[in-house]
Amino acid sequence: MPTISKGDKVLVTGANGYAAMWATRLFLERGYSVRGTVRSDDKAQDVKNYFNSIGLGKRLELVIVKDISKNGAFDEAVKGVDAIAHMASPFHCSQTCLVDVATEFLGPAIEGTVGILKSASSTGTKVKRIVITSSTAAVMSPPDQPTTFSASDWNTKDPKLVEEFGSKLQPWTIYRASKSLAEKAAWEYYEQHKSEIHWDLTVLNPPFIFGPPIHKVDSSSSLNTSMQSWFDNVVDGRNITKEDLSDSTCWIDVRDAALAHVLSLEKPEAGGERIIITEGV
Repeated sequence: MPTISKGDKVLVTGANGYAAMWATRLFLERGYSVRGTVRSDDKAQDVKNYFNSIGLGKRLELVIVKDISKNGAFDEAVKGVDAIAHMASPFHCSQTCLVDVATEFLGPAIEGTVGILKSASSTGTKVKRIVITSSTAAVMSPPDQPTTFSASDWNTKDPKLVEEFGSKLQPWTIYRASKSLAEKAAWEYYEQHKSEIHWDLTVLNPPFIFGPPIHKVDSSSSLNTSMQSWFDNVVDGRNITKEDLSDSTCWIDVRDAALAHVLSLEKPEAGGERIIITEGV
């Protein structure tokens, strides 16, 4: 399938997000135009202010999509773009908060993901490729013993737990289920409509994403979830051991995660692939 080239326009959903801001910056630096979606005028202004401050604001436009799970939410946003980086999805909440499974995680994750594919399939769009940000959470649930996973593995455990226990579960379990269900729904849509659509699909599965934020952060409490964990354990001076810090699976730098999204739209061989992106254990 055709890939993007300099001057093409890329739609980045959730453009004010942690990794999406970096992806937007890289697209602009490499000569692309970007249309970003955000949820409010205030967030749009924050994004504009940042990119204007570094001289990259001229090829950036922003549109408001208040509810990504709403039917047809992206119908207008996809018009005239050559490719899509769908990076908007819920990932928030501490381990102690209560979660409404349907409205906070599953709905936005699943409907938002399938919704943008439906919008891109509309007559008149010229989208060549869509890259979706999934997660290693869609690949695995934390194992009881050291285990090696590949892109052929799926997290089936957490969706079953959510089906049985719903909001009684910890938010992390519900989050992992949402990523698995959303990605599966995307691949199912793609396979069912492959003969009639004019774009191909790539899915990236990053683990914890760490590194410098360039989105607006008013305080440590407004960091995204992965960096909040980093701040609490490393910067905030809590009593934590080296062993505690290594009690995880794998990670990637936010700048590498952003670059992976750019390369996935530039490289022909990325089409149709599910790719785990990780720096290492």
